[in-house]
Amino acid sequence: MGLKRQCSKAGCSGAAVATLTYVYADSTAVLGPLATYAEPHTYDLCATHAGRLTAPRGWDVVRLPGEFVEPEPSTDDLLALADAVREAGRPRSAAASVPPPNGRPHLRVVRD
Repeated sequence: MGLKRQCSKAGCSGAAVATLTYVYADSTAVLGPLATYAEPHTYDLCATHAGRLTAPRGWDVVRLPGEFVEPEPSTDDLLALADAVREAGRPRSAAASVPPPNGRPHLRVVRD
């Protein structure tokens, strides 16, 4: 039951198996196995788009070794999600609340 990352190409719903990063200073496109986390300024690609990747004229493409296979769901991800849900549902104690800076209540939640 893991959330799968999809290909960044418009109109493609394939599962991401590779990550593309541009190094503008070196005019280089780097294509490697799927990064552990989705990062800004990178593009996740499916096997089809990773295999057909071309770079603009004058640019180099560096293909890092490794197979482009869909990652298996990680139990660590599921445990982290379960912990976050448990923490969000836990009642907050009065000791954990932070007093307002001037000693007067500013806003508070009113339950129905």
